[in-house]
Amino acid sequence: MNILYEDNHLIVVNKSPGEIVQGDKTGDKPLSDIVKEYLKEKYQKPGNVFCGVTHRLDRPTSGVVLFARTSKALSRLNEMFRNGEVAKTYWAIVKNKPPKEEDTLVHYLIRNEKNNKSTAYDSEKPHTKKAVLHYRLIAASQKYYLLEVNLETGRHHQIRCQLAKIGSPIKGDLKYGAERSNPDGSISLHARSIALIHPVSKLRIEVTAPVPEELLWQRFENAVSAC
Repeated sequence: MNILYEDNHLIVVNKSPGEIVQGDKTGDKPLSDIVKEYLKEKYQKPGNVFCGVTHRLDRPTSGVVLFARTSKALSRLNEMFRNGEVAKTYWAIVKNKPPKEEDTLVHYLIRNEKNNKSTAYDSEKPHTKKAVLHYRLIAASQKYYLLEVNLETGRHHQIRCQLAKIGSPIKGDLKYGAERSNPDGSISLHARSIALIHPVSKLRIEVTAPVPEELLWQRFENAVSAC
């Protein structure tokens, strides 16, 4: 487990592709349980250890996940997420260059529970939810493009669905139109950073997650760092 930040109220972890944040029907061990075990051992806590889930990342994605270590922090963080006071930045690798190098996408998404997939429409339809994101092209290779994405709303599979809608599905994301899967079953979407006002200390914190060790990710990270 790769811990990026830790204090008495928060713990931030860099999730690997394939890990689940919270328990689900697969029965696989979630990241929240792994964090609990780490805290229990490190601080030699008897009984149950508190670890509150504040947000989730899709299983095939990687990057920043924020957990609350106290119920007080959890309730405040939940409210901050609801009010849009937590800034999350994502990096996405796509094969097809988007129509514009920088744009705001507005779509209306509807989720299909049966196939766990969202569909994006250009105009409002019954039962849809408005989805807004901002992206900009920050690096390119011979075959792929790296986009930086900031969300205004937090809808189911929002980045995956909206980028696919403009013809730029995320690398490896077969569900949303990628031509082939990534060897490790991941999709090339990474929660790069999170920034917020600490719910207790009131100081601003920003945490950045290193990209996966896969070669293309490393090349893109180096390219952005060199700029």
